[in-house]
Amino acid sequence: MTLSATTATGGVALAALFAFGLFAIGCSTSTTGTRDEGAAVVATAEPVSPPTSEASALPAQNIDPVALLRQDPKVSGQVKADLKPCSEDAYPVDTSYGNLTGAAAPDVVVNVMTCDDAVGLGTYVYRESDQDHRYESVFIAEEPAVYATIDRGELVVTRQVYAKGDPVAYPSGEDVVTYTWADTRFAERYRVRNNYSGAVGNGPVDAPAPSTPSEN
Repeated sequence: MTLSATTATGGVALAALFAFGLFAIGCSTSTTGTRDEGAAVVATAEPVSPPTSEASALPAQNIDPVALLRQDPKVSGQVKADLKPCSEDAYPVDTSYGNLTGAAAPDVVVNVMTCDDAVGLGTYVYRESDQDHRYESVFIAEEPAVYATIDRGELVVTRQVYAKGDPVAYPSGEDVVTYTWADTRFAERYRVRNNYSGAVGNGPVDAPAPSTPSEN
């Protein structure tokens, strides 16, 4: 009798433990029950590349910027006359390729400078024509100390500002103008004026000459 009671008691305990296990499993899988699964797993998304136009995806086509300028009727005669090699066949010309107008080919930005001090004489932008695939002028700025760059699909033109008496190496400031392509031409978007300090860059101040003691 004692053995039967013990066996019966053990069977009841095992049944209760099994039922408790099923209840715990049910709670862990329930949508409303409390869950404790440790640290949450953070899902990482694949990086999304910015959309690129057809022009930015194509490799840049190297062109002869000097020949392009000489054939352009919009380039002034003075700039063409100054367009001479500084040494051998090295011309003072910077060329940049990039997507400015959304054309099928990269646009071309050409800067012409002086040989001695690299002061900008003119900046030009050329776009490939949709009809005959020739490069045509879509922007021109001819003035002293002008230079253009491509910045994230926009044209940024920097013009040095000179006050009366300013040496070429030390202008009084600069205008930075950002242009964006609007249908068939460039339109001004931003303009920033930077004024330079007159206390730096002008060289040391001449010290007064020592006085000579007078003779009595």
